[in-house]
Amino acid sequence: MTSGLWELVLKGLWTTVQLLVFSALLGGAVAFTAGVARTHRLWIVRFLAGFYTEVFRGTSALVMIFWVFFVLPPAFGWQLVPMWAGTLALGLTYGAYGSEIVRGALKAVDPAQQEGGIALSFTPWQRMRLILLPQAVPEMIPPFSNLLIELLKGTALVSVMGMGDLAFSGNLVRLALQESAEIYTYLLLIYFVIAFLLTRVMRGLEKRLKAGVGKAPTRKAVTEPGPVGAGVGVGVGVGGGS
Repeated sequence: MTSGLWELVLKGLWTTVQLLVFSALLGGAVAFTAGVARTHRLWIVRFLAGFYTEVFRGTSALVMIFWVFFVLPPAFGWQLVPMWAGTLALGLTYGAYGSEIVRGALKAVDPAQQEGGIALSFTPWQRMRLILLPQAVPEMIPPFSNLLIELLKGTALVSVMGMGDLAFSGNLVRLALQESAEIYTYLLLIYFVIAFLLTRVMRGLEKRLKAGVGKAPTRKAVTEPGPVGAGVGVGVGVGGGS
């Protein structure tokens, strides 16, 4: 390919990366909000969060992109640029899947941990912030990693709006060269490299978050009282080994 065609592909790659980042941020915020809401003590909060989850999980991401980009403008009298239309549609759609990950991880925490927080007179927010989330978040990372890869592949759907993402740019290059095998092989490799890097980053994040969870307390030296002027140092394992 010529340098001009490679420049077109790189511009598409940059657009895809931006869309992935923006959609992931929106989807993550929505996932945590809806997922936590689905564990709320008030039934109306659980119902609204569940309704959102079922609606966006049960509809096509492609149709949602069409709806946001083509239906909203005449309905509300304003037009979203393709980048923000794609971000909104993908973020809300994949955020619905993420909310189930959050809800499941929170429910998987040992109920005794929740009861301990109640015994300590923690507020619901304190129990969530200090007890539940520190234990649940590390367990969310592997499924969130898979969801992030799915989101990366889902960004190709925005090409239907004429948005110059990687898939759209690759198709333009294909039309210019009249060569499908070469350009689509390049696209596959580019998507694979991005997915591989995302997987490695998420694995590193998972290890870092799990590093401080479930650690045994350190052993401390405790001095037992003895005769005046003397002391006997005895090593005692605090909450730890035998």
